[in-house]
Amino acid sequence: MTKLGPNEKLYPVLKIATVVDALKDEGVSPKDALAGIRVSETQLGSPAVRVSANEVIQSYCNAIRLSRNPHFAYQTGLRFHVSTYGMYGFAILSSTDFRRTMAFVVEYHQLAAPLVDVQFSEQDVAVWTMSPFPFPQVDAPLYKFIVELQAGVHVSLHRDIMGQSFSASELHFTFGRPRGARNDVEVFGCPVLYGQPENRLLFDLDWLNAPPNFGNKVTYSEVLQLCDKLLSELKLNTGVAGKVREIFLSCLGRPTSFELIAERLGMSPRTLRRKLEQEGTSFRELIDELRAHAAIKYVRDTDLTIEDVAYALGFSDAAAFRHAFRRWTKSAPHEFRRGRIDIEPASRR
Repeated sequence: MTKLGPNEKLYPVLKIATVVDALKDEGVSPKDALAGIRVSETQLGSPAVRVSANEVIQSYCNAIRLSRNPHFAYQTGLRFHVSTYGMYGFAILSSTDFRRTMAFVVEYHQLAAPLVDVQFSEQDVAVWTMSPFPFPQVDAPLYKFIVELQAGVHVSLHRDIMGQSFSASELHFTFGRPRGARNDVEVFGCPVLYGQPENRLLFDLDWLNAPPNFGNKVTYSEVLQLCDKLLSELKLNTGVAGKVREIFLSCLGRPTSFELIAERLGMSPRTLRRKLEQEGTSFRELIDELRAHAAIKYVRDTDLTIEDVAYALGFSDAAAFRHAFRRWTKSAPHEFRRGRIDIEPASRR
């Protein structure tokens, strides 16, 4: 997947609009729901409006603060339908084979303004794996919100294409069972396991063998071409900053100078600096951003020691890494460790 910056306005406003509508049903004004986001209420219905990942994150933070519903995220996810996603959703609906549909969703997921990496596999059951991107501001409550919303989205889209009787067989969450939560089956429609290694949605393989009700080969082929074009435009819109990210990620942990990256891009350092300024960023900001993302992913999703993570990211020592990590997240590295995100003590599960 192309690495996109959290401030690049590349995505449709649909996710923010859906959150605002859900909050409105609780009596929250659009003005409050859009606090900190440079989008007006009238712009929420415009297909031309584009927002950044950070603005989507801000809308989620607003919902966490304003909603009185402990299951707001999952139930808001259920509001998303294939029609919400334009050509991407139309392609999902017109696919003639559900296994092809799953592969399409993974390949073109970037068109859905994702804060989550999704992967699909077939084992004894069908499995969706959901991994939130390691943005620095994703603390435990926001992590939980993103995962539950994505689970709701998955269930809703499956019901759109497979029928309203679709249900997951199990949900797995890495975080702990929320205190005071209602019966899991009543809320999610299936058993839920907490404190798991991965966030996963499981369902019976038989669902994949049924013929799609709306599948059409000609339509799917035409819409697929449109999605290819949209994805190409999205990648092109990442500009020079995207190319810098790609080069830096390919040599993460090894000394990489501004001059070396300029040379690999076939331009002078002065030209590269000017182009990055035109895109509203700088080399220092990009490198700091990518190091932050990589650090959070290593700390949260692996068992590497803090010293090993510091070495892998090119820090001089663990102390320098800890200082940077606290600057990025306002937390010590151990607080982001996988399995410790909002998990109750084992004795209370």
